[in-house]
Amino acid sequence: MSHVFPRHTRSLPPVVARGEGVYLYDTTGKAYLGGSGGAAVSCLGHGDAKVVAAMKAQLDTVAFAHTGFFTSEPAERLADRLVSLAPEGLDRVYVVAGGSEAMEAAIKLARQYHLEKGETGRVNIIARRQSYHGNTLGVLATGGNAWRRAPFAPLLIDVHHVSPCYAYRGMEPGETEEQYGARLAAELETMVQELGPETVMAFVAEPVVGATLGAVPAVPGYFRRIREICDRYGILLILDEVMCGMGRTGTLFACEQDGVAPDICAIAKGLGAGYAPIGAMLCSAGIYAAIEAGSGFFQHGHTYLGHPTSCAGACAVLERLVDDRLLDRVAPMGATLRAALVDRFGRHANVGDIRGRGLFLGLELVADRDRRTAFDPSRGIAGKLKAAAFAEGLICYPMSGTIDGQQGDHVLLAPPFILTEDHVGELVDKLDAALAKVL
Repeated sequence: MSHVFPRHTRSLPPVVARGEGVYLYDTTGKAYLGGSGGAAVSCLGHGDAKVVAAMKAQLDTVAFAHTGFFTSEPAERLADRLVSLAPEGLDRVYVVAGGSEAMEAAIKLARQYHLEKGETGRVNIIARRQSYHGNTLGVLATGGNAWRRAPFAPLLIDVHHVSPCYAYRGMEPGETEEQYGARLAAELETMVQELGPETVMAFVAEPVVGATLGAVPAVPGYFRRIREICDRYGILLILDEVMCGMGRTGTLFACEQDGVAPDICAIAKGLGAGYAPIGAMLCSAGIYAAIEAGSGFFQHGHTYLGHPTSCAGACAVLERLVDDRLLDRVAPMGATLRAALVDRFGRHANVGDIRGRGLFLGLELVADRDRRTAFDPSRGIAGKLKAAAFAEGLICYPMSGTIDGQQGDHVLLAPPFILTEDHVGELVDKLDAALAKVL
């Protein structure tokens, strides 16, 4: 009998035995193609020699030192490298153990920044419906997914939500992408005015929405308008790149493709590529200066901040992505995978939309393609598809509640950057077989 508390007590997983390249193997020897990189984590696949060697070497030196007493060479090196690669203005790095921690730190830093400036009335956060920003209570409240929030609603802070930039569902007939983006930006500005600009501390968004919408990018120009509104009213722009960042969409930071730089950015997942738990919050020089000139103390922290072994691994991951140019594979392999998906599913009666950027792609599943109607939630399409794909030897990321937290289903794909054309064919074939079983 296992004493592990599983994710679901009625669905016990097999035991993983080893990983190699794009595959994981269970104890029976069965191979599973990592079509979603776990949860968009394993960007380098499994068994990367450079990352493993870097972490082993660090363990031989010092595994851990608490940041209440020490900094470390790997943490300093990681921060320097991230700032050198980050969007303009991001100047300081706060290294944590994962994405939820990075976003929680971002929210708390935004509040403290305004306090240090004497703007004590800035207490409101605005985010978007159908967003996901983590599972700790602060960022669960910030996220806009109704299903995830509902059980814990009495424990959550008040956060205000506007419409997501979700063109497949949100654009009105005859509306251009530019008009749609402008309408959504106007909705944000209206909410700012209603709350009182002097009360709003931050706007929070994912450049490409991952788990809750299935790789939905913003329409062109949307984030530039959002940036202008934030600047106009002194509101901090926090971009959550935990899932879509670190090369997943084809550039190291996803927001590069939207032509904006945030005041605070959260990264994780691909930063450690699954070799160690790690995340980071990056902030602007101006935010850091406000703390430095004020109290000098960020009133926040976790035990494993700046963990030296994790930082050494993350430095090696960045070397693989940037210096060894694995990042250069993302756009062309993403185009190859997308073309294969369109060829196989572009006219499928139950695939309404194929979307995303780079190796971050999603398929929205529908009961009626022409009417874009969702499957009845009672059918449990996403859960059944996950099980069917797993049985075929494919790890993918189906989710339900795509439209409003209850209605809608999609499947997210985020394979390793070492994917080949042969792997693309295998992925599409196995996904096709799974969809045929379920639908």
